[in-house]
Amino acid sequence: MTAEPAHPPLQRTTYRHGDLRGALLLAGVEMARAGGPDAVVLREATRQAGVTPNAAYRHFADRGALLRAVSDAAQGLAADRMEAEVASALAGSHADPVTPDFARRMLRGVGTGYLGFARDEPGLFRAAFSVPDHLANSAAPAKAGAAGRSPFMILSAAVDAYAAAGILPPERRANAELFAWSAVHGLGMLVIDGPLRGLDAATVDAVTTRVLDMVERGL
Repeated sequence: MTAEPAHPPLQRTTYRHGDLRGALLLAGVEMARAGGPDAVVLREATRQAGVTPNAAYRHFADRGALLRAVSDAAQGLAADRMEAEVASALAGSHADPVTPDFARRMLRGVGTGYLGFARDEPGLFRAAFSVPDHLANSAAPAKAGAAGRSPFMILSAAVDAYAAAGILPPERRANAELFAWSAVHGLGMLVIDGPLRGLDAATVDAVTTRVLDMVERGL
């Protein structure tokens, strides 16, 4: 039997036979895109899919189940943005052996992609990272993007590159991604929901650059 993808392609807006879960999830993702996790409502998802609420319960027991699936799918979309930024940052560089320049470009791409996703998709960013979860689930397949990696896995790979390049001493490697993630996520939330949300784009760009500089030096 073919395994179900981590999260279905987010393209269809109405139910078709055999894909009700995908239609409900897509409706939930679109609600989150427009209004964050609080906007995700199971009954509204069933209305958009054109089915009765009872039909939805075969796939999602309640709103919480749909919201968790939406959060996972949103993380997958964040991962796609991060992968694209990493690829752009590494264009023309050589990874074998991993050099300090390669590692720095990789980490910078991870942070740029994460914050870019926060700024461009604030509703999905909130849904991805504000729904209660546990770190043990951070590498779950459901949270993976098209390349098969979740945001946490992409960040961990960048920190591993830092260590392989000799920038990050072995004694400082343990949990280093948690420190980097905390700093960058904090900026993202301040920009979309906190006192930095009123800053102009140029100022936010400048703050982003400085915070990523701090993360690099801090590791």
